[in-house]
Amino acid sequence: MTIAEFPFAMITSPEGRRLAVRYHPAPPNAQTFVWLSGFNSDMSGTKALRMAAWAEAHEQGYLAFDYSGHGRSDGRFEDGTISMWREDALAAIDSSDGPLVLIGSSMGGWMALLAALARPERVKALVLIAPAPDFTRALLWPELSAEAQTEIMSRGQWLRPSAYGDPYPITRALIEDGARWTLLDKPIPFDEPVHILQGMADPDVPWRHAVRLTEALTTTRLTLTLIKEGDHRLSREEDLVRLEEACAKMMVSP
Repeated sequence: MTIAEFPFAMITSPEGRRLAVRYHPAPPNAQTFVWLSGFNSDMSGTKALRMAAWAEAHEQGYLAFDYSGHGRSDGRFEDGTISMWREDALAAIDSSDGPLVLIGSSMGGWMALLAALARPERVKALVLIAPAPDFTRALLWPELSAEAQTEIMSRGQWLRPSAYGDPYPITRALIEDGARWTLLDKPIPFDEPVHILQGMADPDVPWRHAVRLTEALTTTRLTLTLIKEGDHRLSREEDLVRLEEACAKMMVSP
């Protein structure tokens, strides 16, 4: 049985939410690579499964989970906030052992940064794919029409069309709560290695957002790879190879 086929378990977070987690512990002298999905995504996506296979091939641990309201976890998507999903990420991380490398995609990049700040003794490196810290305030809200903003504030939510599937709700709670966790307006005190992969043709997270993140992070061990024709998902074979190479550089020597 491969890690990607490893049965998921349900854990209960300290806040009482039931979360789906897939965890394969790291062998001695290895690390656990943690997959943090994006907004309205889950641990069954192309990149998550590729990372599970990569971790197995390189004898590393692997952890993936679904935020509440996502995938196999309990809850409703429209009830979610950045605070809740940060708590979910920490609950999943705390269910594992040993040193960690966090791999965050889009909103998962924001979650990875927040988790690294909350668990600095365990997080040894970050690999971020089109990272979207502060996206509720810096990216999402400014792009909404005045009509959509009014509907969110007056009715509590608005259905946003998606290029990747059905429309999904953007809630007032999500927007207002996200302001509690903004990172880019001050230095981000993380001094371990970071590798950022960013498509320059990304319609959701502009590549300059990644540059702004590099300026905020305090680490000097930072690599930013700009992929001129890369989109938001970065799921083409050549993108997946870049992701594997970035993770390989974060492996500890035995």
